[in-house]
Amino acid sequence: MAATWWWPKPQVGNTHPGATSPMGMVSACAYSGAYPTGYGRYTKNTEGVPEEMFDRLQASGFTHFQQSGTGAIRKYYNYVRVTPMVQQLDELGSSWPLYDEVAEAGYYAATLDTGVRCEITVGTKVAVHRYTFPEHSSARVVIDLSCGGLAIDLGRTVPLRAHAESLGHGHVQGTVVMEGVPLSVHAELDSPGWRQMLWYDRRLIDGGTRLDFDSIRPTTLRPFGMLYMGPTVAGQTVELRLGFSLRGCEQARRNLEQECGQARRAFDRVRTGTRERWHDHLERVKVEGGTPARRTVFSTAMYHSLIKPCFADDESPWWPASGPFAFDVCTMWDIYKTQLPLLGAIAPDRSRDLLESLLRVCEEDGNFPIGYRMARGADRFFRQASALAHTALADAHALGRPGLDWSWALVHMVDDLRRLYGEDFFEHGVVHPITHTLDLAFAHYCTAKVARSLGDAGLADDLERRSRGWVNAFDPGTGLLRDSEFYEGGKWNYSFRLLHDMAARIALGGGDEAFVANLDRFFGYDAAPVKQPGQRPQPAEMAAGYALNRFEGLNNEPDMEAPWAYHYAGRPDRTTEIVHAALTWQFGTGSGGLPGNDDSGGLSSWYVWASLGLFPVAGQSLFLINAPAFERGAIRVGEREFVVETSGHREKPIGADGIDYDPAPQYVQSVTLDGRPLEATHLTAAEVHRGGVLHVRLGPKPTAWGRRVRPPSSSDPRDRAEEPR
Repeated sequence: MAATWWWPKPQVGNTHPGATSPMGMVSACAYSGAYPTGYGRYTKNTEGVPEEMFDRLQASGFTHFQQSGTGAIRKYYNYVRVTPMVQQLDELGSSWPLYDEVAEAGYYAATLDTGVRCEITVGTKVAVHRYTFPEHSSARVVIDLSCGGLAIDLGRTVPLRAHAESLGHGHVQGTVVMEGVPLSVHAELDSPGWRQMLWYDRRLIDGGTRLDFDSIRPTTLRPFGMLYMGPTVAGQTVELRLGFSLRGCEQARRNLEQECGQARRAFDRVRTGTRERWHDHLERVKVEGGTPARRTVFSTAMYHSLIKPCFADDESPWWPASGPFAFDVCTMWDIYKTQLPLLGAIAPDRSRDLLESLLRVCEEDGNFPIGYRMARGADRFFRQASALAHTALADAHALGRPGLDWSWALVHMVDDLRRLYGEDFFEHGVVHPITHTLDLAFAHYCTAKVARSLGDAGLADDLERRSRGWVNAFDPGTGLLRDSEFYEGGKWNYSFRLLHDMAARIALGGGDEAFVANLDRFFGYDAAPVKQPGQRPQPAEMAAGYALNRFEGLNNEPDMEAPWAYHYAGRPDRTTEIVHAALTWQFGTGSGGLPGNDDSGGLSSWYVWASLGLFPVAGQSLFLINAPAFERGAIRVGEREFVVETSGHREKPIGADGIDYDPAPQYVQSVTLDGRPLEATHLTAAEVHRGGVLHVRLGPKPTAWGRRVRPPSSSDPRDRAEEPR
């Protein structure tokens, strides 16, 4: 089946192997300037097979702050480049081949062609570099504050203002304003006998202690920064410690002291602490069984799911109060479906912090962002989608999450519904691009649930009435969305979203049989294999692919929930077949193991949920049940554990195991929850979050399970999510 799907984008995850901390502020990786993380070989690619901009893996140093899994996000970071050198400063900016890479959670190492072994680890707000030099009379560690962005066209980031100071005794610091954000760094190097100096335009400033740049333009920018230099014997290690802050150099120094302590060397301490944090987070979802390749993919998916968002507590540069500040909520239109529910389950405190941060952003900027990066300005991705924070807020409120002022949150939720595309929706009940009609109708539904729970029945009634405007987005003649502009994909990709009233949605499309027929066509049942686009595909080739109106095989996320639409038409067996095909063929080990951009963990979180046999319906406090890929899985939900166990499970290899055949799926035969038979194909979020045991009996053929009792819809006579099932 997977061979019938068509994907327009490169099958590249756009992740990087650098050092990260779970949802930490800082990351660090080798820097070549490649798209989109700064690591690797690729140039900017949005269609077909990716092109390389370098014929080797190389680096000009090691930068801090990277995106994870995004595409053309426009803010690419890669700030504060550190380069160990045994050449003259004139060679700064040159790239050298990389060898012997090692990547672990919280640790990255590689050897430059210059003979320097480079190791990096990070904490939450610090990075520590350890360089092992060959023998040299004048080795250098150079900090370049001017570096930013990528080496692609229009990918460079130019600082606006900056200053750099040499404080003596191995201490230097500086602040550089990048994309409107004041990023400060305080650095320490412990190597007696080495000199420290400032430099500008690759020339040393002997005796200088401070550089100030009040106004920098692309035409006037010259590289600048600090350096340390001195003699080394073969095998000598030099450690550089860097603390970062968005609130000035003094706070950067305190952050460094807090995480690195007072010892001369801190690398092992920071690495151990980050490794322990990763172990704690990754252990919050455990699986048993599976082939080695499947287990590797699952563990990698868990890791990628927890890199973003970045939390910089007490670091907001926009408001003076302490508290959580989150950035790199870069692809909200992807992560709200999968990653945010995952964080809500296994990292509830961080999930609450994210919502609090988004509420503060809304207070400061006037609306909830659709994407939020470490950058200032109005560029908030409003074209992609509308009012997505409402889904996460509604789910958190339904679970009774403490720590948020829900009355104040409701005020912001309601106000945000009228902003940007929301004004047209309020006046006309429909807006183009037509997907915004679905977004806004659903956001009204989510907000209505909060309003009704808080006792404002009048507001809830009005919001619920407007939430029924989703119907204006569909053409009853085709059962699909009306013609419109679409942000990536086409109307088929967006037509099977899991709306709040799927019963009415299916009826609008002609009933179960017609709805399933459209889904079958979309997923390529009985279709021939298709040819994927090659390198530099021509417009005609891409147009022919789009004309297939086919599932993109998780190459992109607009249709990532579409396999579960079958549940609402009583055909969970179809969901099983599609999800099984995707898990088998679209994910693998090694480079190229993701079917498309990971989008800040949105795609990897899909893999985690799908492997567990669950799928969250964001904003509706529901989970849909499907055949698990592992014999047993367990989710640590706060202090409780929700277990998905199976009987009749048979190990199935995946493509990365080297198979040349399509293994048959296993279907759900029956389900029990804590020993009670479950005829429905869904669970409430409350059932999952309070812990328990879901037992799924599997077999080789579909049964009648899930055909009669459907997941709830808003037009049901009463909320069947709470009925006996």
